Amino acid sequence: MNELTPFDPHSELTLALRYSGKLLLRKEIPLDHATFQQLLNQQQFIPHASIIRKFSGPKCNRCNNQKRSLFGIIPCQICRKQHLYCRKCIEMGRVLECESLYSWQGSKPDWLSHANPCSWIGELTKRQKLASERIVEAVTNLEKELLIWAVCGAGKTEMLYAGITSALKKGKRVCLATPRADVVRELLPRFRQAFSSVHIQGLYGGSKDNDGTAQLILATTHQLLRFQAAFDLMIIDEVDAFPFHADPSLPYATSRAKNETSTTIYLTATPRKMHRKRIARNNLAHIFVPVRFHGHPLPVPTMKMSLNLRKSIQRFLPPNHFFTWLKNRRTPSRQLLLFVPTINLAERMGEKLIEKLLISEDITSELDLVTVHASDVNREEKVMQFRNKEILILITTTILERGVTFPSVDVAVIDAGHEVFDEAALVQISGRAGRSIDDPDGEVVFFHDGKTDAMVKAIRSIKSMNRRGGFK
Repeated sequence: MNELTPFDPHSELTLALRYSGKLLLRKEIPLDHATFQQLLNQQQFIPHASIIRKFSGPKCNRCNNQKRSLFGIIPCQICRKQHLYCRKCIEMGRVLECESLYSWQGSKPDWLSHANPCSWIGELTKRQKLASERIVEAVTNLEKELLIWAVCGAGKTEMLYAGITSALKKGKRVCLATPRADVVRELLPRFRQAFSSVHIQGLYGGSKDNDGTAQLILATTHQLLRFQAAFDLMIIDEVDAFPFHADPSLPYATSRAKNETSTTIYLTATPRKMHRKRIARNNLAHIFVPVRFHGHPLPVPTMKMSLNLRKSIQRFLPPNHFFTWLKNRRTPSRQLLLFVPTINLAERMGEKLIEKLLISEDITSELDLVTVHASDVNREEKVMQFRNKEILILITTTILERGVTFPSVDVAVIDAGHEVFDEAALVQISGRAGRSIDDPDGEVVFFHDGKTDAMVKAIRSIKSMNRRGGFK
């Protein structure tokens, strides 16, 4: 079953492909009323209550929200009554109490068993190969879980190819889920190149090819709220990233989207305490990859104490030490990735910094410096421009802390002591530097007005991983 399958919206094959493994609202099922009603009467679609009221309070059956504060009441235009709706998962489309969720109980899709699905011709390093073989072993033996703990820049994506190939050869359905839409956009072209004969879709807010009918799907974890019992192999990339670790509805949706016999592969460079505890207790199988694919150590950040940091930020500028460092970088030709803690600071600093750097001739055009953040409608385009080296300096919030690769950048973190920069975020941010075999030594600087535990632990963690990788 691939993208060349003839499309007949009412054929059994198409219905199975489009609706099996889904949990959808009626408005998400593009069938005319007569056809839908017929399928409902034949019990091929089964309705489920979207919101139930329990003694302890309401519960949303799409996202498992049970917080009263995250339910609202609005008048229903159809029933002419007041109804509960879930505010927790409203960005996936509003769920009203009087609406049902529908699951497909008709025939199942017959996913293709690909003879040779992987078209990637690269070679793995010795460390990558060990991890790759362990993933294949987990998929083959139907192991429930495996965590791949690999340093930033280890080449986790390439390690996955053999395991995915093994699953596709057996006619299994595969999902790679990640909390960040930027990661889906980054990985999608690489996967389409690596599995050129396989139908692959990328699902995220605003994606166009989004009916979720592919055998291999890359999706944000939010998109999994529309799936249930769909995937034989679930890969959760950046499992420690916000909002996955902080929003219980996302692990809930991810778990529901898996088949009973599925294998789950977790990918992370910075496992959270929960996973570290499970590893220590030997109840989570894992493999550690301590070396980047190019064999060089992780860049160790330096800390720059800036007593005027607060005053500078009030004027929406970096501290004075930043400008000194900018003038004296070891490799001035590198692009600069500048992290700031808030959207407001990113926007205002962008305006101020353009003026200042034009005067100092560190940039020659206002187009050399761009700001990007989660609310930026041109976010995808700006990231692509930076990747194509059309921009010299990119000011960003933590949206680009992980899952994105730029070949030759220095990294600066302004107000590194801010609470949004926890240990994992700082390790990931540091990992954006030195990712190219042609330039493995980018600089990373934390500008702060007082060390925090997160900064100290992040640097300690990076040094520890370098030691485990055989570096002094």
